[in-house]
Amino acid sequence: MLRHIDSKRTFVFAAITLAFFGTLVPIPAVQAAGKGDPAAKKKASAKKKKAPAKQKASYIRVRRDGRKRPIAMDVAIVRFQSAKRPSVVVDLVGVVHVADKVYYEDLNKRFRGYDAVLYELVAPTGVKIPRGGLKNRPRSFLSSMQMGIKNVLNLSFQLQIVDYSRRNFVHADMTPKEFADSMNRKGESFFKMFLRMMSQAMKSQASNKTSDLDLIIALLSPNRSVRLKRIMAEQFEGMESALSAINGPDGSTIITERNKKALSVLREQLKNPKRKRLAIFYGAGHLSDMEMRMVKEFGFKRTGIEWLKAWDLTTKSRKRKAKK
Repeated sequence: MLRHIDSKRTFVFAAITLAFFGTLVPIPAVQAAGKGDPAAKKKASAKKKKAPAKQKASYIRVRRDGRKRPIAMDVAIVRFQSAKRPSVVVDLVGVVHVADKVYYEDLNKRFRGYDAVLYELVAPTGVKIPRGGLKNRPRSFLSSMQMGIKNVLNLSFQLQIVDYSRRNFVHADMTPKEFADSMNRKGESFFKMFLRMMSQAMKSQASNKTSDLDLIIALLSPNRSVRLKRIMAEQFEGMESALSAINGPDGSTIITERNKKALSVLREQLKNPKRKRLAIFYGAGHLSDMEMRMVKEFGFKRTGIEWLKAWDLTTKSRKRKAKK
C-alpha cells in the first residue's frame, strides 16, 4: 500500500514540477506533438553527445525560521551586464506559474521600469493576452493542471494576474506549430518527459525527509493549503536536477529550444540602442540553461541577484505571533 502511495506521489511531483516551472501552454494545440519522427529517433540514439556542464546556481530557495521551519519559497531575479555595453542591463526574471497574488502584483510594478519584457508563452504569432488572461478557450493539459493546483493550494495563476497587455511586453517563445515540429524532429513526447522526471524524482526521494504520513496529515489539516505548499516547496528545492532530466544530452524542446528562441528575440531587441533595460520573464526551470547561454553567447556576466517571495508558507497563527 505504502509503495503504491509512494509511486503515485512520485508521478504527481514530476507532473507538478513541470507545470509549475517548465512552461506556459494555454491552448491545446501542441498536444498533437509527441509521436516523433522515427528517423529523428534513430539519429538521436546514434549520436551520443556529451551533456553540457550543469550550473550550480539555484533560482528557487526555501527560507526557514530559527527553528528551521519553512516560511517562504523565493524565486530569483538575476541581473546581467556586459563590458561591451555597460549601460545595458538584462534581468532574468524567474517565475513560478502558480503563486501568491501579491507576488505577481509586485512583478507588474517592476515590469513598468523595463524598456522591453520578453515573455514566455507557447502561442500563435501576434497573440494578444487581455488583462485577466485568455478566457473562453480550450485549455491544454498543463494549463488545466495549473488551474487545478491553484485552487487546491489557494494560489493565483500567472496568466490571470500578470498584465501582458502592456506595450513593453514582447512575445519571445515558440508558436504551437514550431513547438510541435521541434518535438517531432527530436522524437519527443510529454509522456517521455514525465518518465524522465519520475526517474529523477525517485532518485531524490532517498534523501527526502517527507513521508506519506506527512502528506496525509497535511491533507487532513485545517491549514491544508499551507501544509501542502510546505511539502511541495521542499521538493522544489531540487527542481533544477528534476528539470535537467528532461533535457538529456541533446537538449529538449521544452527547455533548450525555447530558450534559444527567447535569446534570438533578445538579440534583435539589443540592436535597438534605446533598449537599455530588458527583462526575460520565464519559468525558473529555464534559467540555468539560459544563464549559461547569456554568458557564453552574449558575453554577459552575472552582476546581482534579488529574491522575491512567491509563496508565503506561514500559517495565520504564526503570522500573529510574528507581529507580536
